[in-house]
Amino acid sequence: MQELINLEGVAYVSRTLEEIAFFEYNNNQAFGTLKGVDTVFRHVTSIDSTIRDGVYATQLNEMSFAVLGIGMKNKLGVDLEDDFSSLDVYMPKTEVTGPLDKPFRKQFLYPAGTFAFQQDFDYEYIITNLGFVQRLVEKPNAISALELKLSENINTKTVIKNVKQLLGDQYIVQTRYQQDEAFLKLMNIEKWMSFAILTLTLLLVAFNLIGSLWMIVLEKKQDIAILKSMGSHDQTIRNIFLYEGGLLCIFGLGIGFVAALLIYMIQKQYGIIPIPEGFVVDAYPMSIRWTDFVAVISVVLIVGLIASLPAAYRAKRIQALIREE
Repeated sequence: MQELINLEGVAYVSRTLEEIAFFEYNNNQAFGTLKGVDTVFRHVTSIDSTIRDGVYATQLNEMSFAVLGIGMKNKLGVDLEDDFSSLDVYMPKTEVTGPLDKPFRKQFLYPAGTFAFQQDFDYEYIITNLGFVQRLVEKPNAISALELKLSENINTKTVIKNVKQLLGDQYIVQTRYQQDEAFLKLMNIEKWMSFAILTLTLLLVAFNLIGSLWMIVLEKKQDIAILKSMGSHDQTIRNIFLYEGGLLCIFGLGIGFVAALLIYMIQKQYGIIPIPEGFVVDAYPMSIRWTDFVAVISVVLIVGLIASLPAAYRAKRIQALIREE
């Protein structure tokens, strides 16, 4: 444990213990996951920022408290202002010695607050102190996971490699992405699906660019013929309209990027796109990544080039003026 804490890049290490349990509160019953945490847990997860009602407290002197996910609170009908009702926790015994023995061990907690982080967790988890869960399972030193928080501006891959080398093959080391891989993959798919839909929309809008450039070719037909009579090559005429299509795309990209940055700043500051209750953030998360800018620029310029080709080749085929003497 001490060697893990002393690793470069590791800021905090929290001990946790998770067990499936049965909960009862004022005749309301539900199954869920009871998670025991130590005092370092709040520094690892910043759980204080997810508290929606009450306070984050797992223990005070000899009293044990529970912090419930908002979904568990609703299922059990927990009233945080009721100081006289306790949350009963039942844990199945691994060994039953006789027919008269009770199959469950029972302890009780006092609800202290609720958190809203992610729907999967909010409807399953109840958090309390580590000692309570260890006593409930009758294993004083039991720990199911060590949760780490890394220092800022550190190479995550290097730290993970060092942790794996220290712990060996007996432990499974997972990043936050690997723990929530399905959810984060879904978010990533949603992003690229939106990008694909907007790309198809851009292809439809490109017909306006084709029509505009084609009309310019028809209006400037005589001027193009005069340029050719003065010695302009077909490639020069073609490039004029390709450059014009490119300039229109660059102008549109500039307007789009300015609008995107304004929307980003407004969303970060005021949250114009809200998120339903049950998430750690109140507004839809946004971030600026240079890879997204590269993808948008590439798609817009390629579509703009393709849309400019018909008009450019039409202008190329216009014949020069022939003067009869």
